[in-house]
Amino acid sequence: MQTSKLLLKCFTTTFCLLHVCGDKTIGAIFDDGTFLLEAAFNIALTAASEDQENPFVPSVTRTPPGDILETEKAMCKLLESNVFGVFGPTRKGSLQHIQTIADFLEIPHIIVDPMETQNRNWSVVNLFPHHLAYSQIFADLIELKGWTDFTIIYEGAELLPFFDNILQMQDLDTGQKILINIVQLPEGDDFRTQLKFIKKSGSVNYVINCARDKLPLVLEQAQQVGIMSDDHSYLIMNPDFQTIDIDPYKHGGSSITGIRIFDPTLDSIQNFIKSLNEKVAELSENNIENAIAENGLTLDLALVYDAVTLFVSTLNAMKLEEGSNVTCDGGESWGYGSSIVNFARTMEVDGLTGMIKFDEDGYRSDVEIDVLEVMSYGLDKVGTWSLEDGFTEVKRDVIPAEQEGSESMKGKHFIVLTALSAPYGMLKESSKKLEGNDRYEGFGIELFEELAKINEFNYTFDIQEDGVYGSYNSKTGKWNGMMEKIMDGRADFAITDLTITAARQKAVDFTSPFMNLGITILYKKPTKEPPDLFSFISPFSMGVWGWLAGAFVGVSVLLFALGRLAPEEWQNPYPCIEEPETLDNQFTLANSFWFTLGSVLTQGSEIAPIAVSTRMAGSMWWFFTLIMVSSYTANLAAFLTVESKFYAIKSVTDLANNPYGITYGAKKGGATFSFFKESDNLLYQKMYQYMEDHPEYQTATNDEGLERVKSDTENYAFLMESTSIEYMVERNCDVAQVGGLLDSKGYGIAMKKNSPYRQPMSESILQLQEEGKLTRMKDKWWKEKRGGGACADDDAGGGEAQPLVLANVGGVFIVLAVGSCMAVICAFVEMVFDVWMISHKMKVSFREELKAELKFILSFSGDTKPVRHRESTGSGSGGSKKTEEKADGDPETPGSEGLPDPSPTPRSERSGHSRHTLHSRRQSNAVQMAKMRKYSIRSGIN
Repeated sequence: MQTSKLLLKCFTTTFCLLHVCGDKTIGAIFDDGTFLLEAAFNIALTAASEDQENPFVPSVTRTPPGDILETEKAMCKLLESNVFGVFGPTRKGSLQHIQTIADFLEIPHIIVDPMETQNRNWSVVNLFPHHLAYSQIFADLIELKGWTDFTIIYEGAELLPFFDNILQMQDLDTGQKILINIVQLPEGDDFRTQLKFIKKSGSVNYVINCARDKLPLVLEQAQQVGIMSDDHSYLIMNPDFQTIDIDPYKHGGSSITGIRIFDPTLDSIQNFIKSLNEKVAELSENNIENAIAENGLTLDLALVYDAVTLFVSTLNAMKLEEGSNVTCDGGESWGYGSSIVNFARTMEVDGLTGMIKFDEDGYRSDVEIDVLEVMSYGLDKVGTWSLEDGFTEVKRDVIPAEQEGSESMKGKHFIVLTALSAPYGMLKESSKKLEGNDRYEGFGIELFEELAKINEFNYTFDIQEDGVYGSYNSKTGKWNGMMEKIMDGRADFAITDLTITAARQKAVDFTSPFMNLGITILYKKPTKEPPDLFSFISPFSMGVWGWLAGAFVGVSVLLFALGRLAPEEWQNPYPCIEEPETLDNQFTLANSFWFTLGSVLTQGSEIAPIAVSTRMAGSMWWFFTLIMVSSYTANLAAFLTVESKFYAIKSVTDLANNPYGITYGAKKGGATFSFFKESDNLLYQKMYQYMEDHPEYQTATNDEGLERVKSDTENYAFLMESTSIEYMVERNCDVAQVGGLLDSKGYGIAMKKNSPYRQPMSESILQLQEEGKLTRMKDKWWKEKRGGGACADDDAGGGEAQPLVLANVGGVFIVLAVGSCMAVICAFVEMVFDVWMISHKMKVSFREELKAELKFILSFSGDTKPVRHRESTGSGSGGSKKTEEKADGDPETPGSEGLPDPSPTPRSERSGHSRHTLHSRRQSNAVQMAKMRKYSIRSGIN
């Protein structure tokens, strides 16, 4: 058997290699003039086809840059190899020409270049981010920086679509007039004339989009003409910004911001760079002049790797084995081409450039971008951008080297605004009269003391008496509160629970967040819930109860069927008679259900399985019930001991639906209220409208909100920052935080826009975080000082018991199913073997005997079965004779002797639905005498 399988496999493999299977080819046309793209393509295809019996193979053609005719010939040559798809080329003219051919022949065309159009929008799968999403990145950054006057510097007209969302900023109704100048760079390497013109225009903010090789020239000549100083800011749109040398610009004072789509320090990127350099050396015959540095991996190389990964994953998922069978000369198109492209656009693959997925139009719009800034120590990641969340600031790493800017703060005196908001700023409790900074204590006060020690400056606290942090009035066009004083220069810093928002960041600068938080709900603690009358059902979920009932019915029916199949289960109902006329089966349908029910309730049953198959099925059911009953008992104990609580609301959705007439509000004019006002979420807009329509539910301070929550006369919930709620919950044991965080933000120290102190202050905060001082300070002011920790053990042993779901006990159902299947197989083997033994012994047809047996089994005609074949001992010179008794009455006496007829009944008279006994046995003398007496009585013989 094994030899035949081996020969068949060898034959199939040989036939596949010689005739049918062939090479699964993916084509590529590269016209970049280097070996880099080809090396990336080969590495990616090898990695994607690893461990495949019939892997994909590359077919690469290199053409002269921009030669459309040679590119067309290369395409036609690739089609002769029955390729599944074509990658490249990179030059725009050649690329559009190949795209037209691929579109006509319906050949998948995979590209990684910034193209804003696609022929018929189906034949191309482009992994480069869509131009509208790409331009939105920089539109958001421009808005974040607060630019109202800037200049766009670009290289070629093909890049104009990538400014769409930036140019539309002029048409937005923001209340501010935005002036945009557009300057195109000339051909060649000298851009000084255009840069001098930009300088004369007075513009100090620039958006630059040009090729990677020209970007260093533009920045160098901008430095030469004098537009790279402390007053100038740059946004670089080229995604390979991280690969250029930024050393000449680190100390110039300009703010230079760029992006990247992948982090070059990741292990996967470093391994790819190493493999890439080795492959380039191999392709160019050990000429490594085209090799790349460790951090010099450009986006197009990473996208080629990801494109191959995506395309091979698509073909594997579709299980295609034969490529296209079209040519340039033929007029037919490939029938599978459009299906491959459509399937690829539904795939989601994690690649070097992040998650690869496409929108409904087939564009890659949802990408996550890292935002970089040039610092004195190099490039630093300052945030991330995504289509859903926009720009999100991230913490920066602490730089161990000596920081510039710290010296500029040394010995200076600053005015610091704060507010009396516990625990950030509070009046110190003392019996003595205190003056100056000694009057105040709190988390914010202690934090600023630490910052002053690190940067060696002096300060004086000034209290914001009205407690207004600052909001923008669209009618007057002015800010109020702390923001106004910072902008007017009446204070240098502001520190309290001051939330960093996009609107505030346009007006002032913030340090890195010293605390992260989110909006959540403050409400009364849940009350004790009365016991449920049917709590005994709770240990299992309804799904598990359903599966348990199904298993009970299934195993009961299975035992009934196995009892009819297994020969051992058909037993002699009269032990005194060795050769009975009928056999009985204990596994009736009712008995089967009673047996399984007794096992579940751990009460047992008088029924005991006899056959191997029924014992196997019964054992599996007993094991199943052991686990299920044990799990039920254990979880029932948890439900009975854990105290259930009634939650009027569990989330902000419950609060918005207002199921129990709960009123809610937030601090008037605060960041929480502004969050609901500016959110585009329908639920949050509904809540904002509710609070706007009910100004009586808004409070002047957080403490007022706490008192309203605690009030017995009011059913009130208060929306506020999670850190403030943590502080209150530590001291007020009758309130609790409800639900998760609605957003993610941070508290920062505010200062004037473009302040030189932002960097040293941010780095000092990060240093305190790394040393663990901020954590210790928070524990001190939240859990120790001013009554903290009073409610620490209030909820000890809390939590709710959860019902077991199918995932918790699914394994035992699998064991039961496998055991049941084995029992069925065993019963069938027993039945077939018994039929064979009878047919062999009684000299009857195995086929006829099996047919009769199955007919009786499938008739389900009760638990009594007549015996078809019986064997007894005869007398005379003929020796022993085989006799078969009729199943439907007493035997008649055909001879003059009046004895039962010992001759066998003809085979044709056998009952089709009866079954033979387990073993034909000879009748005993006692049975013979009993039958003779019975015959004498019937015949009237004394």
